[in-house]
Amino acid sequence: MNAAAVVTRFAPSPSGELHLGNVRTALFNLLLARRLGGRFLLRVEDTDAARTTEAHIAALERDLEWLGLDWDEGPRRDGGTGPYRQSQRGGLYAPLLAQLESRSAAYPCFCSSQELELSRRSQLAAGRPPRYAGTCAQLDARAIARRFAAGTTATLRFRVPGDRQLIFDDLVHGPQQVDCAHIGDFVVRREDGTPAFFFANAVDDSLMGVTHVLRGEDHLANTPRQLLVLEALGLRAPRYGHLPLLTGADGTPLSKRSGAQTLRELREAGYSATAICNHLFRLGHSSGELAMLTPADMATHFETGHLQRASARFDPVQLRHWQGLWAHALKPAAALAWLEPFLPATAPPVQRTACVAALQPNLVAASDIVDWLPVVFGGELRWEDPARAAVAAAGKEFYCLTAAAAAQGTDLAAWRAASGRTGGAFFAPLRAALTGRLHGPELAPLLMAMSPGLARERLAAWAQ
Repeated sequence: MNAAAVVTRFAPSPSGELHLGNVRTALFNLLLARRLGGRFLLRVEDTDAARTTEAHIAALERDLEWLGLDWDEGPRRDGGTGPYRQSQRGGLYAPLLAQLESRSAAYPCFCSSQELELSRRSQLAAGRPPRYAGTCAQLDARAIARRFAAGTTATLRFRVPGDRQLIFDDLVHGPQQVDCAHIGDFVVRREDGTPAFFFANAVDDSLMGVTHVLRGEDHLANTPRQLLVLEALGLRAPRYGHLPLLTGADGTPLSKRSGAQTLRELREAGYSATAICNHLFRLGHSSGELAMLTPADMATHFETGHLQRASARFDPVQLRHWQGLWAHALKPAAALAWLEPFLPATAPPVQRTACVAALQPNLVAASDIVDWLPVVFGGELRWEDPARAAVAAAGKEFYCLTAAAAAQGTDLAAWRAASGRTGGAFFAPLRAALTGRLHGPELAPLLMAMSPGLARERLAAWAQ
């Protein structure tokens, strides 16, 4: 295949917030397209009208753009294969569904949901895997016409050839062989006339020229059905690859229900797109690259042969590692812009700049600064028990001497000389009184950032 002809896609259902499993799928499809010099397409599968909102669609596009996952073709970037919302593609589906029906590759099914549920339970009770029993598969034209005339509604089922083996090569799991007799006839058009996922998703990929699809392994069982549909329509199928699911620490798939953070929550906490993408790049995709990678670097090192079959565990500690590398490499102006939303709006610009300079080396997520704002700008400190013990052990005289020195300026050498102490005997109780803890940013730049008189006030309070 000509590399220039490679097209990958991301086709989310915008029924909620984008989660990290979706983000990784989008990232891998983008990287594959970039690696092969092809195009990355965005398609919005919004046929679930009850759960889809314009707000969800706007948030989806905003999240992808913030991550730097820019699509070459899709909403607002017409490449000639639209519409890019599935809800607007009904005119493309109708003749293809009619084609399947005219060739007896699909047939109307009048079975009610209650009848289908009874059949499923009966098969399970008999120890057989549940699949459609073929109740309506042999209805003749007269019987079908009578039911429609009586006002009975029907789904449209694809007629699966039960006497063949379907073979395909998965980009992740390798060669796959499926006995079609185990699939059962499946719905391609719902009772309300809308296309089912098996049909619309596969047809859209083919009509849009998609050549490679990376998606979650929960779709692996869907692939034989979609290949059969495309074959029956004489349409070219993409190459599918099914990615291992992302799990949490407990081994269950990441979800909001299990406490996993959404992309929006990570962004609002001040995590960077660079850190998120670097962590996801290494989840289910092996790489010997240990340094922070740019999107272009990731594309260079992305290989489908490096995609793993085992589930990948999302690790918040590793995410903070990548975030820390990113945060600590920021130049002063960029660090100020990153932390700006968390700083008091009333603080003077000089103090805001000094605050960022003092705290940046100790921050990972931007929201980490919140705990330090009372230290710098005044407010109730969050005391740790070891810090309280250090203050008590230092005694009132130490704080009387250091408070007097603080009234003359912020020169730590002068404070140390006035106290008569050195090393940990000086710095530990001093830091404890000023911050409520024994560890944190360097004291010299921290003092430069603190509101005028605040350090002397805190020291003097312990001299009483």
